[in-house]
Amino acid sequence: MAIETSVFVTDAWSPKSMRHELRDSSNFYLVVTAGGEAGDAVVAYSGLRAPVGSPDSDIQTIAVAPVARRQGVARDLMRRMLDEAYSRGARETFLEVRVDNPGAQALYESFGFEGIAVRPRYYMPDGVDALVMRARLPAPSPSAAPSAPDDPAPSVLSPAPPDPASSPADPQPPTATETGVTP
Repeated sequence: MAIETSVFVTDAWSPKSMRHELRDSSNFYLVVTAGGEAGDAVVAYSGLRAPVGSPDSDIQTIAVAPVARRQGVARDLMRRMLDEAYSRGARETFLEVRVDNPGAQALYESFGFEGIAVRPRYYMPDGVDALVMRARLPAPSPSAAPSAPDDPAPSVLSPAPPDPASSPADPQPPTATETGVTP
């Protein structure tokens, strides 16, 4: 929960909410580790709600620790979640993002998301509005390769609950070992 509470300082999910998310079979969570093995430090995670056969899906969360930012991790997580949503039958994906987070909005726009509504005072206790965004999903990408040739793909463990209490002593970029992506 350390990444959750450090990235989402005032509006982090509770441990109970996170456990519920991870146990729900309609959800798909990815966990990125620094070294590629179970037990290595968690540096990012993301979650998708995509009931099989539903035409709609929802990006629930995406969080990247400061040591793993600017390495293509969030982009790779987004690509993998959108591919999973499509494979489950979704043709549209929705998400909410803080209106005061232009970096995240730019990432989502690069995947074809567009703003469709505003939820006033959605993020509490700050009272910050949420921009609701939607993307129509194309067929999945041909590979889960990183977007830039020099960026390693993150290690993805799922459905492992995030254990961001640990952080790498010597931060290294996430490695390309994929150990499973289905709940």
